[in-house]
Amino acid sequence: MSKVKKQFAVIGLGRFGGSVCKELFKMGHEVLAVDKDEDKVNEYAKFATHAVQLDSTDEKSLISMGIRNFEHVVVAIGDNIQASILTTLVLKEIGVKTVWVKAQNAYHQKVLDKIGADLVVHPEFDMGKRIAHNMSSEKIIDFIDLADDYSIVELLATSKVHNMTLIELDVRANYGVTILAFKSGKEMNIAPDPDDKIREGDILIVMGHTNDLDRFEDEGL
Repeated sequence: MSKVKKQFAVIGLGRFGGSVCKELFKMGHEVLAVDKDEDKVNEYAKFATHAVQLDSTDEKSLISMGIRNFEHVVVAIGDNIQASILTTLVLKEIGVKTVWVKAQNAYHQKVLDKIGADLVVHPEFDMGKRIAHNMSSEKIIDFIDLADDYSIVELLATSKVHNMTLIELDVRANYGVTILAFKSGKEMNIAPDPDDKIREGDILIVMGHTNDLDRFEDEGL
């Protein structure tokens, strides 16, 4: 079954916005790339279905461009917080269904939340957390926040659990976490059976409360 093609507009073609634009276009979606800098527009024209130069704080320009036809708009304006806020406000006022916005800091996020942004992202902060977790332990391969105090981590299985089955590990009872899947070599085992064995070097994808995950990493592996 082919993936459903969606329509996205990305406003602000800096490092973050440009990356989002490229990846969405690569995935086969229709992408409108928007920036007030003509050089940026020209640079990303080949990575978008359409590329337009305009001031996104100008309501008339956005409407004439047809922005209301896009269900998903990403506001990725870089260091101009005022332009980010005004653009978000205009988009919500003219009826854009889903607006995701890059925030510079907590105060920026508070304003964005109040004016109706549907999702606020902190790419530098989130990446910083992931890198910090990766650096803090040789067992952590990757780290994803789910919500307050809950995460998914990729953990490296050590010799301590080599050839143990999931039922022998019984991580849910012992640590309160869940092994969602594990990767052994190039093979990914999703929703593994209780009798499946873990081997040293396997990558475990584990979900749970942060405290429980820390305890499993320290005591279980």
